[in-house]
Amino acid sequence: QVQLVESGGGLVQAGGSLRLSCEASGRTFSSAVLGWFRQTPGTEREFAAGIKLSTGSTYYADSVKGRFSISIDNAKNTVYLQMNNLKPEDTAVYYCGAMTSIRPVSNYRAYDSWGQGTQVTVAP
Repeated sequence: QVQLVESGGGLVQAGGSLRLSCEASGRTFSSAVLGWFRQTPGTEREFAAGIKLSTGSTYYADSVKGRFSISIDNAKNTVYLQMNNLKPEDTAVYYCGAMTSIRPVSNYRAYDSWGQGTQVTVAP
């Protein structure tokens, strides 16, 4: 099992930036994919970005493409989500997930482990 801890959320004005961090511990070598999802009350978890650890390939939802960037620091077992030009509709709890085998990156049901989430609020 992989343990994930997110940080970096907060309140920001529209057009601003935040960088989220997700530190992994435990069986980190078993992770194939790390992803960032977001969720608002009453909705399903929505894919934002993902990265395949073996190739470094990155994937983005259309809604964040060109504004968000996912990256990984292997030495720190940490995956980041750099979010620029934030919009009020980006407001959500952001979750980091880990997948142990290659499955559809954008499907939240394919992930095996989740962090506790970090709140991002974008004011108009």
